[in-house]
Amino acid sequence: MKTDKAALVLACIAVVIGIGSTDGPVKEMFAGLKPQADAAVMSRAVEQSSNELREKIMAKAKELNAPPVDAVLDRVWKAIPGYNGLEVDVEATYRNAVLRGPSEDLRLVYREIKPKVSLSDLGAQPIYRGNPAKPMVSLMINVAWGNEYIIPMLDILDAEKVKVTFFLDGSWLSKNKELAAEMLKRGHEVENHAYSHPDMSKLSRARATAEIEKTQKLLKDSLGVTNTWFAPPSGDFNQQTVEIAASLGLKTVLWTLDTVDWRNPSPDSVIAKITSRAEPGTLVLMHPTSSSSKALRGMIRGIRAKGLQLGTVSQTLSPGRIVPNGS
Repeated sequence: MKTDKAALVLACIAVVIGIGSTDGPVKEMFAGLKPQADAAVMSRAVEQSSNELREKIMAKAKELNAPPVDAVLDRVWKAIPGYNGLEVDVEATYRNAVLRGPSEDLRLVYREIKPKVSLSDLGAQPIYRGNPAKPMVSLMINVAWGNEYIIPMLDILDAEKVKVTFFLDGSWLSKNKELAAEMLKRGHEVENHAYSHPDMSKLSRARATAEIEKTQKLLKDSLGVTNTWFAPPSGDFNQQTVEIAASLGLKTVLWTLDTVDWRNPSPDSVIAKITSRAEPGTLVLMHPTSSSSKALRGMIRGIRAKGLQLGTVSQTLSPGRIVPNGS
């Protein structure tokens, strides 16, 4: 109630200021009114305007409000992250609209509501995709070779204003720190792809731990990166691998769609495959190859044409809500 009264007073002030600077019939009409009649007319006009504004905001809220989605353990996709709910703060939006004045576009104030179950609550589980309610796709580029294509791919990503996640083989990183630093400089995410590209499922616990831990330390020491994600080389892993990564503070991530670019497919076929199958939450695997380099721009534009945003693995797998455009 106090909020309504404050808003009403502010609106009245705005109306009075507007009237004072208005020429023509409106100004003449108010000039001829007695003070009591003047105040009554203004009060009714303000009340009507206030009600219309509040109804408009409430209608928008009804259209856009969405409940949070819990993280779940799926039989096929394993761990699927949750997705924050969205709620329009009607009162805050109303107050801001009144203060900003009638000439300004309506700007909605949002609250995000966290799900009750998060990805971390699911324990040591592999992740193959983001939440299907989140309209975002991530390009994950595994790097153990292919240096000649990295800068051209970075240039395309810059031109398209897209950030991706590079998963770096530790032995590659140890020899290419400047190139890895360039990835960071351009705003991309760099993560862990083991050290010597082994089949993780075939390793002893001690060796598997060393493979992940050595690259984790290298990322920190050479790039200042605190590692978050681990991508098993060739997608080969077992439950021991996932548990070791978790013990080191890392979540194991794989992919939803594979470009299979190491087979040197035509760029057009890569674009067609990825853009036709991409959907909310898709993680796309690629490498710095000729095929993916030539297909990269087409993939990005094809994904966007489906109304999907592109982000890093961290962004795509986070529960953070994508706020509707223009709201």
